[in-house]
Amino acid sequence: MLVAAAVCPCPPLLVPEVAAGAAPELDAARAACTDALGVLAASRPDRLVVVGPADSAGPEVYPQGARGSFRGFGVDLDVYLGADRGDADGTVLPYGMAVGAWLLGRTDWTGVPADGIGVGDALSAERCAALGRDLAARAGRTALLVLGDASACRTLKAPGYLDERAAPFDAEVGRALGTADPAALAALDVVLARELKVSGRAPWQVLAGAAGGTDLAGTLLYEDAPYGVGYIAATWS
Repeated sequence: MLVAAAVCPCPPLLVPEVAAGAAPELDAARAACTDALGVLAASRPDRLVVVGPADSAGPEVYPQGARGSFRGFGVDLDVYLGADRGDADGTVLPYGMAVGAWLLGRTDWTGVPADGIGVGDALSAERCAALGRDLAARAGRTALLVLGDASACRTLKAPGYLDERAAPFDAEVGRALGTADPAALAALDVVLARELKVSGRAPWQVLAGAAGGTDLAGTLLYEDAPYGVGYIAATWS
């Protein structure tokens, strides 16, 4: 049974060591993510599943203790999914999932088993929904940490340049996440999301599948587009 979900952006710049001098620009986003994880802890789950973007279609499975690294950004920093040290041989987290592991580590998430599932932009909406339903059907109280960014096309200097479709797309995502609207998330256009370089589409649709039939209420904690990329934080509880 799904008892709560936290939705957070996952750019490596969220990690202050990676952002360096620009770190204060995302202080509000970090604070919102901390608040979102507090809602997860308050739901008293038996199990946490971190769902985030993967390089392949997936689903890719990441066990507790899987390692993530920010060395590719010139930062000597390793993180471990739901653990203080690695105990999953050879399993490496993609950057978005590594940000999730970092978020859990900075909030001292302990005492509840945590594992991860990565889904990519080639995974269909139907398969994402089915995966979400499978997660929710597992025994016990399940909480989700759902990672992903909205469009990367909000400004001329954005990674995907300016696309007039980006702001309306992000606004609908923000509304759906802030009001806990699984149907709206399930209906997101897969092709448009890919064109707008949205990394959160598949993880959000896993959440939609997991939340079907629940009566969770949504709260929007953060919505902005620094660097021309849409970042959204919300809770469902």
